[in-house]
Amino acid sequence: MLLPPPSPRAPSGSETTADVVCIGETMAVLSPWDTRPLAHQSALALAVGGAESNVACALVALGHSAAWLGRVGDDPLGRRVLDDLTARGVDVSTVETDAVRPTGVYFKDPGPDGTGTYYYRRDSAAAAMDPGLASLPLLHRARVLHLSGITAALSDSCADLVTHIVARRAVPGPVISFDVNYRPTLWRHRPADAGPVLRELARCADVVFVGRDEAENLWGTRTAQEVRGLLGPGPVLVVKDAGHGATAYGADGEETFVPTPATRVVERVGAGDAFAAGYLAALLEGRTRANGLRLGHLMAAATLGTREDVPTVLTRDTLDRHLALDNADWSALRLA
Repeated sequence: MLLPPPSPRAPSGSETTADVVCIGETMAVLSPWDTRPLAHQSALALAVGGAESNVACALVALGHSAAWLGRVGDDPLGRRVLDDLTARGVDVSTVETDAVRPTGVYFKDPGPDGTGTYYYRRDSAAAAMDPGLASLPLLHRARVLHLSGITAALSDSCADLVTHIVARRAVPGPVISFDVNYRPTLWRHRPADAGPVLRELARCADVVFVGRDEAENLWGTRTAQEVRGLLGPGPVLVVKDAGHGATAYGADGEETFVPTPATRVVERVGAGDAFAAGYLAALLEGRTRANGLRLGHLMAAATLGTREDVPTVLTRDTLDRHLALDNADWSALRLA
């Protein structure tokens, strides 16, 4: 896939540029300090998280410029979101602040079957995003725009924004990256719409990320090849299959599979975002599709081993050594 060339850096005082612009909702996150369930906690740690801003943070950690575009409330949690992302090197200069609507919040709830999440985002500032955001110059200067199906489910105006960017974009223009990110609870008021809406958005994107089990729940597909058949030959498709591996299909029809290295799992929240960031970083760097899948696995593994939504990234030397392994050594790789 050919990416647009990097845009010249804007002079001081003018509109900024970023290789990747990630568009969606970022919220305050409240998490227990240990593995006891939320109901048994007396104190919680405050952080921030959101699928798209997680991708932006991971891309910056990998050495790329990234911006997050969204809306926050004019409240302490909104300021925390902006301060945290700025501290991580993400450009938030075009984020809108809402004087009326609040910043969304979600809670993590550890349990024996994994970490549950509880979201409080109805009528949040982010839910008021609309197609007007698509006209910002920052988007047109980017090499990649990254969105997800979460935003499409937040409100009608958010759905219009995602459709405007993904399905009605100008060609040529930035590469459109779309993570399906099917969240059934967000579609509970119109469950019949989720499959068709997310399928059409995926068909219109240039790069699509989806979990195999997620696609089965959403579309009834059982294998990566069936997902490819459903979406057609247009987008580069990456199908993730948890501990088994990930398969990429190019527009040329070529299939590439890379197994998942053995990884210690502490918490799964954010791992898919880290995978997407790794794959996109490889795309920006002109690496092979196989190395894109490998870098995705490495970033996901870093997230799986922590309770943080955004991982501490391995050094570039270590990443490059892992990417250079032959297939046998990669298959034998164990990541602590």
